[in-house]
Amino acid sequence: MNKNLPEMFPGYDTIEIETADVRFFCRVGGSGPPLLLLHGYPQSHVIWHTTAPYLGKDFTLVLPDLPGYGQSSVPPLGGSHEAYSKRNWARALIEMMQVLGHERFSVAGHDRGGRVAYRMAMDHPEALERVAVLDILPTADYWDRLERSFGLKIYHWMFLAQPAPFPEKFISACPIRFLEHTLASWTAARNLDCFSREALIHNRDWFCDPDRVAAT
Repeated sequence: MNKNLPEMFPGYDTIEIETADVRFFCRVGGSGPPLLLLHGYPQSHVIWHTTAPYLGKDFTLVLPDLPGYGQSSVPPLGGSHEAYSKRNWARALIEMMQVLGHERFSVAGHDRGGRVAYRMAMDHPEALERVAVLDILPTADYWDRLERSFGLKIYHWMFLAQPAPFPEKFISACPIRFLEHTLASWTAARNLDCFSREALIHNRDWFCDPDRVAAT
């Protein structure tokens, strides 16, 4: 992975934190009570680069890459993929926040990060002040709504749910094309114009790694 990537969070600290199962890469900055921000698929902590200057005025922001994403470590997949369950991620993130000195904090998550956030709220309510989830519904509700038009919009759900290594092999054959098509398909204009050039450089860099494709 390229270590000379564009700086997206000027003035923020870059920290790597070892927990029992994951080495988290994260950025920390701002001032105020702690707020953990969790990104979604297929992105990294960089998604918050335009939000951080506003939230950082009122909160100390902690912006990790989820396990297997960005520059965090890639836990072994294993047969059951248990290392990548939302429950395991929530537990590891609680440990990460404790290492940073935050026994109690707020959390906001987008997409897959939102699912980690509400798993965290169910499993560790004593650690959380507030929870915000963005752009998600309960997983069972999504599956129940899968008729033709909705299924076409979220085709990746069925694709990514296929047994390994089918999705991994297809994505890794042309990872940047898959990444950019996926991101563009979720925008109103169906293109990448709303993403900054620098953010896309970050995303393209780590998404070329076959191990990270499998992890995500």
